[in-house]
Amino acid sequence: MSTTSPTRTGPVSPADGESAQPALLYSEEEEALRAAVRDLLTDHCDAARVISRTESDTPHDLSLWKALADGMGLAGLLVPEDRGGQGATHREAAVVLEELGRAVAPVPYLTSAVVATDALLACADGGEVLASLASARRIGALAVPLHTAPDAPFPVARAADGALHGELAGIADADAADVLLVPADDGGLYAVEADAAGVTVTRQTSLDLTRPLARVVLDGAPGQRVGAAGPAVRRALSTGAGLLASEQLGLAEWSLTETVRYLKDRRQFNRPVGGFQALKHRLAQLWLEVVSLRAAARNAAAALSAGAAAAGEGADAAVAVAVAQAYAGQVAVHAAEEALQLHGGIGMTWEHPVHLYLKRAKADSIAYGTAGAHREALAELVDLRAP
Repeated sequence: MSTTSPTRTGPVSPADGESAQPALLYSEEEEALRAAVRDLLTDHCDAARVISRTESDTPHDLSLWKALADGMGLAGLLVPEDRGGQGATHREAAVVLEELGRAVAPVPYLTSAVVATDALLACADGGEVLASLASARRIGALAVPLHTAPDAPFPVARAADGALHGELAGIADADAADVLLVPADDGGLYAVEADAAGVTVTRQTSLDLTRPLARVVLDGAPGQRVGAAGPAVRRALSTGAGLLASEQLGLAEWSLTETVRYLKDRRQFNRPVGGFQALKHRLAQLWLEVVSLRAAARNAAAALSAGAAAAGEGADAAVAVAVAQAYAGQVAVHAAEEALQLHGGIGMTWEHPVHLYLKRAKADSIAYGTAGAHREALAELVDLRAP
């Protein structure tokens, strides 16, 4: 007679005699965090406000950032309590990013609270800078081009006589940063004050208006060495790529939800547009893609959490990140494209927010490595290289 094992609600312990499997369902605490973040964004990050800000000279909403990072303590989620943070995991940070993706919120959460913070967590001498980011007193940015994949080479500044020289382009959220983490040719990672002498940050034209890029020019800029650049940058880019999938999930979920709502309300030939069979099929296919993306994104967040708990990323986390990013970009872009088309092209107008989601989806699809780069990395990791 066959028996059925009980349903597991948490990670499987290796003591059970099985390989550990991540729990992909959201916990009660994660759902409570989601509700709190969504409520705040509903009140302070509506579409009209985001569109208005992208037309201004200050695309970053620093008042919203203060409410999220300082008021709710979200800037230090990934930082241990003994280092001035909240002591949470990548799973909680992933939930926050889902909600920020749903709102295309113009805040430097991914770049400061995730990427820059994770780089500092890998450094021995960055405690003071890390604490300032965790407390939201300062905003940080890793001075590596946004398109750089975790295993790809990255440009470095030249270190000479205790100062840094060089030009680094495509740095996300650099114009909002108070401190830049700059890799140098001597193998070190340096914390550079953004307003220091010899530092010039110039905003570049970017597709995604809610996450602007900038060029950083260093001309004899002073910097504090905080650790080794290689492992810190690799760790930060891997974490950024893994949690970016959660942002892409939130973006795709908004696109699907709003499109379904619109097609229920929009009427043609005296019936809801959503009642037409062809559109039902398109939405059903999109729903399947979004559900699959949710599983991949949650798996990446869980694997990163497990790797951090084990004091190292590990092969499982690298595989999970590569799988998530090999899939996430195309789903987010497809969801935003379907939203624009099924809204009757209204998203082509500046007044409707769909164009913001499509631009963010397109920009995210090459952030921290393209899908092709992650597929190549995955092939190496699982030893399935092309002949």
